[in-house]
Amino acid sequence: MNDHSLDLHKPDDEGLVAIDRLFRIMSSNKAAEHLLKMPLRPGEVFQPAALWPGAPAEHLLTLVQDTITSGRGHSQVSLTLPTTTLEVAIQPLFERPEVIIGVIMTVRHKMIARHLKRTLTDKIFQSSESHNLLEALPEGVFTINTHWRIESFNHRAEQITGYHRAEVIGRHCWEIFRSDLCELGCPLRTALESGLTSMDQDVRILKKGGKRQTILVNAGVLRTATGKIRGAVETFRPLAGEMYFNGIEGESSGFPKIIGGKGMRRIFDMLPDIAASDANVLITGESGTGKDLIARTIHEHSSRRDKPFIAVNCSALAESLLESELFGHEKSAFTGATATKIGRFELAKGGSLFLDEIGELKPELQIKLLRVLENHEFERVGGTRTLPMEARIISATNKDLRQGIQDGSFREDFYYRLRTVPIAIPPLRERVEDIAPLVEFFLKKFNIRYKKRVMSVHPEVMQMFMHYAWPGNVRELERTLEHAYVFVKGPIIMAANLPAAEEFQSRPQSTGSNGQTNHKSHQEAIQWALLRANGNRLEAARMLGMSRTTLWRQMKQLGIA
Repeated sequence: MNDHSLDLHKPDDEGLVAIDRLFRIMSSNKAAEHLLKMPLRPGEVFQPAALWPGAPAEHLLTLVQDTITSGRGHSQVSLTLPTTTLEVAIQPLFERPEVIIGVIMTVRHKMIARHLKRTLTDKIFQSSESHNLLEALPEGVFTINTHWRIESFNHRAEQITGYHRAEVIGRHCWEIFRSDLCELGCPLRTALESGLTSMDQDVRILKKGGKRQTILVNAGVLRTATGKIRGAVETFRPLAGEMYFNGIEGESSGFPKIIGGKGMRRIFDMLPDIAASDANVLITGESGTGKDLIARTIHEHSSRRDKPFIAVNCSALAESLLESELFGHEKSAFTGATATKIGRFELAKGGSLFLDEIGELKPELQIKLLRVLENHEFERVGGTRTLPMEARIISATNKDLRQGIQDGSFREDFYYRLRTVPIAIPPLRERVEDIAPLVEFFLKKFNIRYKKRVMSVHPEVMQMFMHYAWPGNVRELERTLEHAYVFVKGPIIMAANLPAAEEFQSRPQSTGSNGQTNHKSHQEAIQWALLRANGNRLEAARMLGMSRTTLWRQMKQLGIA
């Protein structure tokens, strides 16, 4: 049989089905309907048990559930039906690190599978119908041949990189991505040379126009049916810490360590110009909003990035020691000064000096710092030699300094010298759209730290988070999730895993006297867990933090089949 005679409209060819975490059909081709002998309508639940005998359907659904839960793929699975035997392969679909949105299942006749010459990925990109399947995916996908020339490039790859596929087909991949790993540590090279799959590797690329973008890369080899390597495939997506807004993944802020949507967009727009200048910056915002992160980001994107970033918490040092910490001191300058000490201004030479909690400075020290900012020079405590001040000053406070000016605790001239460029960070309660991506970011972080595999928070928990005021802002959200990691046993964080504070024990809602709202909420939670576990009551009970017997009893009480 000739490769080029394969047609996805024939039952002999490869069927493709994309299924989401809730077992709903995302997309499919006609070959899959022919082979599986069942309609595959987008949006409907994939239910082979309705048409097949029990064992094959149960086996296939078990494999799909395992791939969704564990991220492990399955290949060359034999599926025996009454009239034919199929060969099935199931691979996970990743949206972001540790977040699997579903699976891609390929199906073909067992007897035909041995003679196929093309791989799944070849078919995906060389058939117009299968091509449309991958065009709907949230990941960028491209393939190369053994000469490192790009053969295919999907629409999501165009969005992330800024290149149209017509500009990249036939060119070397390094000409397009220009990443920091192209010469050393390339995931595609690792895949081609070792035959191994590279998973979730951080890579910084240059988009069209020269803008930097951090992406997470998965790479694997493309093989013929005989096992010969004929190229490689790479899927990629923006880092979880990039900006996500209104469900549009990868609309990068250009600052991969910061997560933010509409509420942070004005700051993102300002940061490139601020980083390019040497002007003093004053960052204001409530505790826990990430003022230190903004300060570090400004430094790391400035021309001073190769020089030190020195941070001083003005509220953490005794007033008698702060002057010595900032300016340094000479030997015998005061009791206990047994040696000359270099201060933070000298340590930050050529770099950036971050003065956190600047509002805590006493007026006497404000005067001394004002002179330094005006004259760009200082002396060590007890010294006579004038030293140049060659650091950029970035300061931050959670206080209202204008109020401090009015009550006399903060000097007006010092205030205006610090705030050449002001940045005000909004509190988390004013940017609710950031909560979901922040939760996702912290889940990934804590999965690594605690060696767990938590996939998400329960929808009820997310609703709690959306209604909570977060007085401690992002820091409080992080600590709340870390608390949950101590107690969570399964893949889902439940309300019972949260701190015992009253605000996390009751979901804001209006409950009637007959308790119908609580009843409905409980029913929805059980239905959600059963759907997530594909009807497996033991797995659903584990998600809900109860025994299988308790779940079964509550299902009967609520009338859940």
